[in-house]
Amino acid sequence: MPLPFLTADRAFDATDDVALPFDNHDHWRRPYRPGPWRVVAAALLLLLASFVLLAAMIIAFAGALSGATVCLVVAAVGIAVALRLLRMGAWVSRHGVRRVGLLLTKTVPWNQITAVRTVQQPVRWLGLPRTVQGQALVVARRQGEPLQLLTDHNADFLSRGEAFDRAADTVEAWGDEYRGV
Repeated sequence: MPLPFLTADRAFDATDDVALPFDNHDHWRRPYRPGPWRVVAAALLLLLASFVLLAAMIIAFAGALSGATVCLVVAAVGIAVALRLLRMGAWVSRHGVRRVGLLLTKTVPWNQITAVRTVQQPVRWLGLPRTVQGQALVVARRQGEPLQLLTDHNADFLSRGEAFDRAADTVEAWGDEYRGV
């Protein structure tokens, strides 16, 4: 049984990362898709939050409102962390480059950036303290230390070297285009 809606006449993923001509460059955008490790972690957190919400409902029907409130707060924190996990990464716009972390967001305007380049250096594996040799996309600033935007061993690019190269090239192209403005 042929499934024509699952086939395409073009290469898979050929145009998914290309900006459309009507895209507004003033809006912040992530030049790559979230990686499978990040999506799985967020999905597991959301699954855990759903079980905690179910427990809160059961506890509330049992009459212990303080316990239900604690469960609601724990579930809300889990949902907020899952959503923040999905937002983590590098974002670009005409205004600059932004690195969104779990707790911190750093924004650097393009006029404060001297270079955007890929370097070989020790990088953290999945954000853990363990370091391995890998590639990192680094933003050199006029004042302050360099800002590490992406690594090939983070949750977005682990085992996806080609996706890292494509994302790094895209951010470098944005930097080349808007640093001179």
